[in-house]
Amino acid sequence: MDPKLRAWWSHRQGLDGRLAGLSAAEVLSQTGWSRSVGGASPYLTLFARAGLRRAEVDTELAKVRIHELPSARGCTYVVPADDFALGLKVGQSFASKTEVATARKLGVTDAEIAKLRAAILKALEAEPLDPEALRTKVGNAARNLGPEGQKKGLTTTLPLALGLLQADGEIRRLPMNGRIDQQRYKYAAWKPNPLARWKLDADASFVELARQYYKWIGIASVAEFQWFSGLGVKAAKLATDRLKLVPVQGDLVALPEDAAEFAKFQVPKKPHYVLTGLLDNIAHLRRGTSSLISAEDAEGVLAPNMSAVMELSSHFILDRGRIVGRWDFDIETGTIAWQSFVKKDRALEDAVALMETFIREDLGDARTFSLDSPKSRVTRIAELRKGARS
Repeated sequence: MDPKLRAWWSHRQGLDGRLAGLSAAEVLSQTGWSRSVGGASPYLTLFARAGLRRAEVDTELAKVRIHELPSARGCTYVVPADDFALGLKVGQSFASKTEVATARKLGVTDAEIAKLRAAILKALEAEPLDPEALRTKVGNAARNLGPEGQKKGLTTTLPLALGLLQADGEIRRLPMNGRIDQQRYKYAAWKPNPLARWKLDADASFVELARQYYKWIGIASVAEFQWFSGLGVKAAKLATDRLKLVPVQGDLVALPEDAAEFAKFQVPKKPHYVLTGLLDNIAHLRRGTSSLISAEDAEGVLAPNMSAVMELSSHFILDRGRIVGRWDFDIETGTIAWQSFVKKDRALEDAVALMETFIREDLGDARTFSLDSPKSRVTRIAELRKGARS
């Protein structure tokens, strides 16, 4: 992959230090919604770009300047307030799709779900409630789906109704301890509903999502946007055709103004090392890390097929968009275990130390997702320490 293109992605994603001093909402508006799966990725994203500490991010979360909600592909992302309505709108067609189909097979009717939704909204009129308290409040409006439901991963109708209400902007999830990197929530009524003033229909909303997407990443293929949005081939083409995208390299396209900026862009001569998470948007928006790995690294350091893989297993270290190392946090020692693909120098070691201190002081751990435990990382950490290059 062209080093200029990697450096451009890094610049566009704010991984070159240009976003220092911005708020979490501003960073997410400029570089894209941050994928959240009960891990530390949103915190790593915001620290890597703007040096934001956890307390600053949590304050914005508490003030609803940013929020975790179901959006692209129906997946949860941390989204800035300006994009709440767009995020919800483009996620609606995916909302609890599998669960709805499963529930219908188990005999759950639309009328039954409507009744449960109304009961949930009534229960939340006074105060936010956790799932257990909600279950008590709604009583027999929620139904246990028995052994067959348990077998299919849908024990009761309550989670289904909660998911649909979230997708419609009627309720929102509140993390119990005010942190993004956990999955214990209360639910609250969302007033006013962010969708109340949203005027765009679904098709126009996906055009707006495409415009935002290309602003965030700068250059990407239509197929990459299709994956991010969850649209089919035809629908993704319709959404992007409205933008008059222009070719840049191969199947990669950009907004006309961004293509012009890229043509003038110069790769910085000085290395700029930054540690960030596996789900960082420099890779996540285009669903892969292979384009960020140089040929010499793929052939000389990584596994023979690494250049073709979609994802690495560990977080990564970047230099001007090139992955130059991998890392994981060792909770036993409170340190980062890391491997570099380039010769270590003071700047690289300082970048590692900076992220290490942040995690130790602010987060306590750096899980990729909710099931990523210290135990699951033991082998990876040992391999990283063994493969570290001096």
